[in-house]
Order: sequence, then C-alpha cells, then structure tokens
Amino acid sequence: MRSPDIVVAFQGEFGAFSEMAARAYFHEAVTVAPQTSFAAIFEAVEGGVCTHGMAPIENSLAGSIHENYDLLLKHTLQIVGEIKLRIVHNLIVHPGVRLASVRRIYSHPQALAQCSEFIRHVRDAEPVIHYDTAGAVKHLKETGEKDAAAIASAQAAIDYGLEILQAGIENNHQNYTRFLVVAPEAAEPEAPAKTAIVFAMKDVPGALFKSLSVFALRDINLLRIESRPLPGSPWEYAFYLDFEGHIGDERCSRAVEHLGEIATFVRILGSYRAGDSVEGKVRQKR
Repeated sequence: MRSPDIVVAFQGEFGAFSEMAARAYFHEAVTVAPQTSFAAIFEAVEGGVCTHGMAPIENSLAGSIHENYDLLLKHTLQIVGEIKLRIVHNLIVHPGVRLASVRRIYSHPQALAQCSEFIRHVRDAEPVIHYDTAGAVKHLKETGEKDAAAIASAQAAIDYGLEILQAGIENNHQNYTRFLVVAPEAAEPEAPAKTAIVFAMKDVPGALFKSLSVFALRDINLLRIESRPLPGSPWEYAFYLDFEGHIGDERCSRAVEHLGEIATFVRILGSYRAGDSVEGKVRQKR
C-alpha cells in the first residue's frame, strides 16, 4: 500500500505526539485524520473511514494506557506494527511572554505529570488539565491568554504559530511512548517479529502458571503481560501477552494451540515487526 493510500486515525489535534508517531511510521506522505478519543480511532478504522489507527499503549515512565488495551479486546482489528517515539515536552507561550508572567499551564494529565518537577519551580503557576497536548496549544492560541502556557510537542508550537519558551522540560529524558498500528486485516511482518494475544483462564490454583508454561516449554521469550478486568464478568480478568516470534512459526502456533486447550478463550491480536525507537521529526507549518 502506497503512502497516499493510507489514512491514519490518531487521537488529538494536529501537532499531537500521536500524529508525529504516524508520520514517523508511515513517512511524511501519509494522510492523517484527527479523532476526539481513543475509541474514535478504533471506530474510524473498523468502519472503513481510515485504513489504519495509531494508538498509544504504553509509556516508559507512566506505564500502560489501559483504555486502549480494553479497545483491542472490544474491536476486531489486528495489530500490524509498532513504533516507540521519544517524547520531548516543551513549554509553549505567545511570543514575548516571560516565564514570570505564567499563571496557568495547560496540558494532558500525563504530560503534566511527566513535567511535574519543572511545573513545581514555576512560581505561582497552576497546572490545568486539558484533553490533549496539542489541543492545549490550540486552546492557548484561540484564547490569546498572555498569562498562560501549554506543554506539548515542538510541532504543535509551529502548527499554531506560538513560541517555545523552554524545551525538554520532562522530568526524565528517557521518555518514550510505544504506539500500536491497527488495521482491519493482519499483515505479514518482517523480522524481528513479535505476537500479541489476549486470553482468559478459569479461576483455579495454578491457572496462570499453566498458561505461561506453554511458552516456557518451547523456549519462547515473553516480552510483556498485562491483566485487565473482563467485561461482564466481575473479578475475572483477561491477560494480554506479548511474545517473540510470528504466529506462523510452528513453535509459536503450537504454543497458542496448547494455550487454547486450557484457557476459556484465546484471541490473536496480531503478529508484527518489533518497532524501533525514534526521535520525532519536526516539520514546517502545514
């Protein structure tokens, strides 16, 4: 599929980190489609409005984005790729505004948390939650507030014609978000491949041990396991598991078949190439 044929849904406004992830994964020629929520990403792809979705699943500092795990189970899309984007937060203001004048700092809750040390040292400034990092910059532009700032990407500053007062204000510079690329159909991944599945077990002693042993018996390396409440079944849980290898590999397919014999359900979420860690590229104003 050529880049012009690809339309990628992402959550947030133009200039969001999710847009930067989409452009880094698919390259600049791709068409992007902003969505108001994570759920809207999955609905746009499942409904055929977009060919792919870019969904954040995990941050190296803040941990898992649980809503998107739940959406993977709710919808029938396949994971076809991933990318790990370095997150660089910037304090963005109207031109000429000084730090001493800032009384409010708008951004997404995770961005505010990831920049908490910087915010704490901005005298008399109050963090204000906004639904999106780039949306916070858009809000700042529209309101014209000269005693406020926003935390977002450098791209957002360019897109909305504002100024970066201070760059790289995150508490820890080893700040990466892993994004999953979802699509209606599975794709043949390149090496090194990894596979994501979701399954549930009966609530009996040793159930989880037995489920994981099907991979240990075949020397399959497990990369991540996450549990989430199973919808409609109070106090029961679904387990999301990432492991090395392609589901088409015999030992991987046999492990999943074996798991199916002891689990109450198993679903393959996708096999895909293990993603690279990248720096987001900043473009000129669109």
